[in-house]
Amino acid sequence: MKLGPHLHRIGNDIVAAYLVVAGDGVTVVDAGLPGHWRDLTRELREIGRTPDDIRGLVLTHGDSDHIGFAERLRRAHGVPVYVHEADAERTRTGEKPKTPAGPMRLGPTLGFSAYALRKRAVPTTYVSEVVEVRDGDVLDLPGAPVIVGMPGHSPGSIAVHVPLADAVFVGDALTTRHVLTGREGLQPAPFTDDPTEASASLDRLAGLPASWVLPGHGAPWRGSPAEVAGAVRAAAH
Repeated sequence: MKLGPHLHRIGNDIVAAYLVVAGDGVTVVDAGLPGHWRDLTRELREIGRTPDDIRGLVLTHGDSDHIGFAERLRRAHGVPVYVHEADAERTRTGEKPKTPAGPMRLGPTLGFSAYALRKRAVPTTYVSEVVEVRDGDVLDLPGAPVIVGMPGHSPGSIAVHVPLADAVFVGDALTTRHVLTGREGLQPAPFTDDPTEASASLDRLAGLPASWVLPGHGAPWRGSPAEVAGAVRAAAH
């Protein structure tokens, strides 16, 4: 799905990943589930590119529904996989604390599980080699992605600000469609390690110039990042 001249989405409102398309190649943000590989290659084909045009894959965090085709892209095409240093171990091994799922409804939860199975979520293929990044890094990749630390959902959760795409990619720092309840709109994401820290991190989005706020789950949100923190916090109550 083309969202803008330099911006494409693959997947859907259940699980999504993104492409930043520039003259010097493509940057992928998040890798969804393993079965999204087909979505990736189809989207690339439609814009006259191939996986060999991808210069880097940036993960917003290391959870299994964001690292799906990352190792395949790394092994088959030599694409480096970037992740915050605090989530590097999670990305390589899956080691993470158990967190409460929170509210859920049967229909949306079953729908999420069924979609994940169709997209070959099990077994998870972890990423054996990663490039660790830190808050404030500007990556030498198409679109010059800027790393914005957003700890809370996981210790190494980040937002990725790409001015070329007029977008900030937020992973699970927030969601616009709760995968377990089906509720739509800006709100906290489930399976968050530290909800208090995640809420505080939202203030880091306020100063970013962008027209798109793009979560890993839910519809793309068009609006100012400055409006996000208040809306997500209001939805939590």
